[in-house]
Amino acid sequence: MTITHRRYQTEEDFWRMRAFLREVMLLNGLRETAWHVARLEYSRWHVCLNCAKVRLEDVAFLWEEDGRLIGFIMPDGGPEEAHFNIHPNCNTPALVEEMIAVAEEHLSAVDDQGRRFLNIYCPAEDHMRQGLLKQHGYIKEGWVETQWCRSLKGALWEVKLPDGYTLHTVGEGLELLERCYASGLGFHEGDIKIAVENRDDPSWYRNIQTAPLYRRDLDLTAVAPDGSIASFCTIWFDDVTRTAYFEPVATVPAHQRKGLSRALLTEGLRRLQHMGAKVAFVGGFEDGPNRLYGSVFGPEHNLYETWVRRW
Repeated sequence: MTITHRRYQTEEDFWRMRAFLREVMLLNGLRETAWHVARLEYSRWHVCLNCAKVRLEDVAFLWEEDGRLIGFIMPDGGPEEAHFNIHPNCNTPALVEEMIAVAEEHLSAVDDQGRRFLNIYCPAEDHMRQGLLKQHGYIKEGWVETQWCRSLKGALWEVKLPDGYTLHTVGEGLELLERCYASGLGFHEGDIKIAVENRDDPSWYRNIQTAPLYRRDLDLTAVAPDGSIASFCTIWFDDVTRTAYFEPVATVPAHQRKGLSRALLTEGLRRLQHMGAKVAFVGGFEDGPNRLYGSVFGPEHNLYETWVRRW
C-alpha cells in the first residue's frame, strides 16, 4: 500500500472530505474523535472564508492510500493551528509524524518576537498522538474545548421562552440583518460598532447559508418584545450519520441570564429528535457556556486539547 499526501486541489476534494468524515463518525460509534461534517462546512464557509480570508486550497492537506482518502489536516481558520482528521484504521505513529511535519512546514505562523509557533489540537484520549507531540517539543496549554454529546433517545423536557419572547427562524430582509447585528453583539460583548459592520454587509452570513447542511428551519432565534433578536443558535443536521452539531450559540448581553439559550437548545434538540437524529454535539471553551451545555446535554463529554510548539 502506498500512502501519499498533497494539497487540497478541487471541489471534488471537498466532497471526498465530507464523505470521509461521515465514514469516520459511523466507524467511531457516533463519537466526535474527528470533526463532525458540519464543522468542516462551518470552518470552510465562515471561519476560513469570512474570518481568516483563506481558501481550502491554501490550508488543507490530504493523505491518500492508493487513491483512498485516509486523513486530512487543516486549521479552523488561518495558519497557526492544525486539526488532524484520521481514519481510525490508519491512526499510526508514522502517519501522525508525517502530518506534524507538514503542519509545521505549511501551517505554522510567526509571533511578535519572530519565533515560529503552531497549535495542534488533539483528543485527550489519543495518548499515542499526545506522546508524539511531546517528543516533538509540544506543550499542552491554551484553549481546551469541551465537546458535549447527547443521545436523543427518550423524552426531552420542555423549556419555554420567557414572557414576551418568541421563537423564530432566520428569514430574509430585515430578519437576516437583525441576525447579523445580534451576532456582533453576542460575540463581541455588546460592541455596537462590530454589530453595525456585520449588519451593513450581510454577505458573510450568506456565505454560511451556502453550506450544504444549512437549513433555515434549524437556524433558530429568540426575538425580544421590541422585535430585536436576543439569542440565536444554528443547528446542522447530517442525515447520513443522523447526528447534529450546534454552532454558533449566543445571547446578546442585554438579554442574558433569562434562559434564552437554554430554551433554544432544547427546542433544537426537540426538532432533531422529530427528524430522527440519534446524537447531538456542541463545543464550549469557557465556564459559562460549558455550564449551560452540561445542564442541557448532560454529563457526557470529551476534551479536545491544544498543544503548542514554539521554535
